[in-house]
Amino acid sequence: MPQFTSFDHQMMSRAISLAKRGIFTTTPNPNVGCVIALGEQIVGEGYHRKAGEPHAEVHAMRMAGEKAVGATAYVTLEPCSHYGRTPPCALGLIKAGVTKVICAMTDPNPQVAGRGIRMLQEAGVEVLVGLLEQDARALNPAFLTRMERGRPYVQLKMAASLDGQTALANGRSQWITSPQARKDVQHYRALASAVLSTSQTVVADNASLNVRWSELPTAIQEEYPEQELRQPTRVILDRQHQLTPELKLYATDGPVLTVAHSAADICVAVGEDQQLSLVDTLEQLASAHNINHVWVEAGATLAKSFIEQELVDEIVLYLAPKIMGSDGRGLFGALGLTDMSLVQNFTIKDLRQVGPDIRVVLTPKN
Repeated sequence: MPQFTSFDHQMMSRAISLAKRGIFTTTPNPNVGCVIALGEQIVGEGYHRKAGEPHAEVHAMRMAGEKAVGATAYVTLEPCSHYGRTPPCALGLIKAGVTKVICAMTDPNPQVAGRGIRMLQEAGVEVLVGLLEQDARALNPAFLTRMERGRPYVQLKMAASLDGQTALANGRSQWITSPQARKDVQHYRALASAVLSTSQTVVADNASLNVRWSELPTAIQEEYPEQELRQPTRVILDRQHQLTPELKLYATDGPVLTVAHSAADICVAVGEDQQLSLVDTLEQLASAHNINHVWVEAGATLAKSFIEQELVDEIVLYLAPKIMGSDGRGLFGALGLTDMSLVQNFTIKDLRQVGPDIRVVLTPKN
């Protein structure tokens, strides 16, 4: 492991902080920050804001100008080496005259994957890798999941009473959770590349599944005006082709993709249980649509399928201080487990109060 100074740590921490400013807008690209320092003075900095627009290194180089000559660039992700909608950042750093590049991590994207580092080294630029790598990975769990596992990062949203019920026996469920919890969901939707649900849920609630800017936290509204807000793709499992044009889903901004075994935007296999293949769906969202991050909102049946197939990276569970009784509808339905060794275990990643409700964020231990 290279030896990094306390100043190196400060500069990479700054680059990571800058990268976080793009979390609502960069998809399908990763969040990246860059700081250029000459001696111990910051002469340029920037972050990637949106796909197709300049990368973090370009903003930093523009700010640094001639002061980039002989400087060190701190980048949260390996500079790109290929021509896409923007030129290679590795080449830009070489032309700018930097003599050293410190990367938090290499890029798992096959189009980069070490090529940016080699391009820099072959031009005589010193390259060090691994400074605050875990912090840098935490910037882009969804992008890394798509690159390393071939499917999007999956968050499963659930809401229930204290006794684990999602609806009364007659199906009524509006509203179990508070307005504050429902506003909190808007924040999660805004972070996601796609919101996934079923046609049954969409038709029953006439749901739009989009992001309502007016319900986002004030800090987000100030950073991202409504016209700049990126709406997630709505992905609807529509096995029986129940969706119709007059639904609110089609009257709100944002693309809609339908999933079925035929005559749909995404055609997938059907299992022995006649349910659409979730594995196929996720793989196609990643490969054909560059979807990094899927936020799932649906009922117990779909939630059960995601859990059973171990396709969930994170559960976001809202618990309301209400008791609805065992005759209600449970969170995940019957899993048919016969031994405690079969029980799926989770780690509590975050626990906090949202209005009168409790929000629990869990990750699978496997």
